[in-house]
Amino acid sequence: MAVTAVPAVPAVTVPLPRVAAEEDAYDSWYERVLGWTVTGGPPAQLVTGSRFDVLELPSDAGAALLRRPVATGPVALMGRRMRFLVAAGSADELEGLLDWLEWGGVALDLTALGAGGRITAPAPPGPPPSPRGAAVWLRPPEQGCEALLPALPGPGRGGGPGRGPDLVRLVSAAATECHRAHLRRRTTRPGQPLAFS
Repeated sequence: MAVTAVPAVPAVTVPLPRVAAEEDAYDSWYERVLGWTVTGGPPAQLVTGSRFDVLELPSDAGAALLRRPVATGPVALMGRRMRFLVAAGSADELEGLLDWLEWGGVALDLTALGAGGRITAPAPPGPPPSPRGAAVWLRPPEQGCEALLPALPGPGRGGGPGRGPDLVRLVSAAATECHRAHLRRRTTRPGQPLAFS
């Protein structure tokens, strides 16, 4: 039986898919201006756990939280979820804080993303407007904002001037607004508009 050699086919190099110009702008702004890690995409993803963590809650609860006199850092909106940036390491504290604040065991739609997490990168501030449903900044970040993100007070640091917002106050207010939003959704009839106070 004779074996016939198959001629070698030259390898064809397929170029990588082109990234949209706006995706390049996202990556550039986050990496160049803020120094944040961007990965994946499209859409581009911001890595949580090193520069910041994220406290995430329903948008109706988040809107009510923004009306309260509680200091926050940057805030993004993605669909029906609002994302509050908090100091790196804060995600690990959420469960203990909720227990300490006596919210443990209550079904709150309040979560945190820390090390190993990712969020969709909102469009950088300014024009052009984002497509409907895309992540957007409600309170955009600025260079160096990580130093002023809501955090637990460190040893020997009180709540004086020059310190960032208080994570305990933010979590307490967020838990309250999540619970109120949950109760409103349970008592609102279908088709009836939600009333915000």
